[in-house]
Amino acid sequence: MTMDTTNISISEAMLNIQPSEHEVLYDKIKNELSKFGLTSNQSKVFLFLEKNGSSTATQVSNALKVPRTETYHLLTNLQNRGLVSASFQHPIKFIASPLDTAINILINTEKERVKNLENKERDIVALWKTLPHFGINKEEVSDGKFQILQGLNQMSGKISEVVTNAKKSILMLATEKDLMKFYHAGLLELLKDSKVDVQLVSSSSSKTEYIFSDSLRNKVKRMPQKIKEDLCFIIKDDDEVILFIKKTNETSQNMLAMWTNSYSMTYTLKLLFGYIWSNSRYFKSKNNK
Repeated sequence: MTMDTTNISISEAMLNIQPSEHEVLYDKIKNELSKFGLTSNQSKVFLFLEKNGSSTATQVSNALKVPRTETYHLLTNLQNRGLVSASFQHPIKFIASPLDTAINILINTEKERVKNLENKERDIVALWKTLPHFGINKEEVSDGKFQILQGLNQMSGKISEVVTNAKKSILMLATEKDLMKFYHAGLLELLKDSKVDVQLVSSSSSKTEYIFSDSLRNKVKRMPQKIKEDLCFIIKDDDEVILFIKKTNETSQNMLAMWTNSYSMTYTLKLLFGYIWSNSRYFKSKNNK
């Protein structure tokens, strides 16, 4: 008996493992590809071609249950991005680039876009300076400002700015989960290379201690178990704070934080950090394990 491939679900078509296992892996990969600028359906089409090999638009449409007109549009978009190529045969078959090659293409495209934006920065600033100021009230705000940050990318940019501009100290209190996100975003490298005093309190377990380099390890303490685990904030000198606002089952995309230069909030959180730091213990050194 021949199986009709047009009725195979995406869970069965992608990998020869249990559907429940596959759904987790597939969704994770699809979510990761969204960080590179692909929509959900673009990711579906690309991953289907990458795993199943060359296919016609009709085969893709039937297997993924995506309307044929939209499928052609998706395939055209992926071709324009350099992620999919087409054959000269009839009917036309579409072939996906290897996943690692495709990711490199997307990264290089993003680098080129950022480079173009950087080149335009001076022109935009120069044009802006030619315009007169129309505001009447030029009084500076003196009672502190705040800014809401959403998503790990936006937070990473702000944290990098805060760490880079620090003149005296960086104090950080973070959960194990938060620190793993910071680690993968390269933020712990900034702390490792910082010339200012760094103090870090974490709930990290022995399983994740590897994220701390030798130079950073002696600046890290493990917080007491009685401390509630959903606290996370960063204090720069005595004048800026990034306070993470927790959400249930948050992802990197919906992480929420607030930056402020409020003196009262900075002072309060610094007192709290000092109390937790004094009641925390240094991690054991690698040589003393």
